Amino acid sequence: MKPHLFFSISFSLFFYVICTAQNANPIENEVFGSIADALKVKHATQLNLRDQQLFIIPEGLKNLKDLEFLNLMRNNLEDWNSGVLSLKKLEVLNLKQNALKYIPTDIGNLKNLIRLDLAINDIAVLPKSIGKLIELKFLHLSINVISAIPEAIGNCSKLEVLELDNNQLSYLPTAMARLSNLKVLHLGYNQFNEMDEGWTQLSGLEELNLEYNHLKYLPKSIGTLTKLKTLILNNNELEELPTAIVQLSQLELLLLSNNSLKALPKDLEKLTHLKTLILLNNQFSKTEKERIKKALPNCKVYF
Repeated sequence: MKPHLFFSISFSLFFYVICTAQNANPIENEVFGSIADALKVKHATQLNLRDQQLFIIPEGLKNLKDLEFLNLMRNNLEDWNSGVLSLKKLEVLNLKQNALKYIPTDIGNLKNLIRLDLAINDIAVLPKSIGKLIELKFLHLSINVISAIPEAIGNCSKLEVLELDNNQLSYLPTAMARLSNLKVLHLGYNQFNEMDEGWTQLSGLEELNLEYNHLKYLPKSIGTLTKLKTLILNNNELEELPTAIVQLSQLELLLLSNNSLKALPKDLEKLTHLKTLILLNNQFSKTEKERIKKALPNCKVYF
């Protein structure tokens, strides 16, 4: 794991979406802790094999054809078992924090998947077949070694949360613009030198995290992200912001620490919903600091 992850200043929904990725629903159906127990009943739907020091996925798993929830988090798995890929009713698959190095092309067989968590592995490539997961809403790929995302991601039209932080990405495919339902996009700790204008077509975006990259500027079209509530841009190389940023009228949290900013755009008072603005370690003059505070009387500003 990359140690700097724990030193990031972030007030995002990161921990919320990560935690909910591993939760079963014991109210509706029993959650079994072993394959043997699950096989004793008909139509078992939920299986939790988390933290069982597994090095291989037991073969008996393939007999649980009605599984909708499968948690294999925090084991020692390096390879996939064909049994997992035969569970056509799966809606939640959690393989977070294992030692997986790839995603099989057969992942596309799991067409009912709503949530797929593969964070904290050693995955380098995302297969094109990911685009067959047309019901997918939550895709967690943080802390891997992924350097490219296939254009097929654009077929996952129901996607709401996409976590790609702590990888080796320097660009995203143009097909990303088709993800009209995307609300949360995490791209921190990558290799981005610019924020592509195509991303600003994600009109439903509410949270965008680009901390710890190499951004030197933001596109003027950022003003089209009118539903954005959280924008995290700390630890980049920004020297100025486009005036269009004041069009983000729903913005509540803005992080810009550790950049090279000397001033913020005029008309900051238009950011009427802004509650927290963090500007540590920039190059603001005393006069500019006073102007910013005066323009945002209902916002907590930190220099």
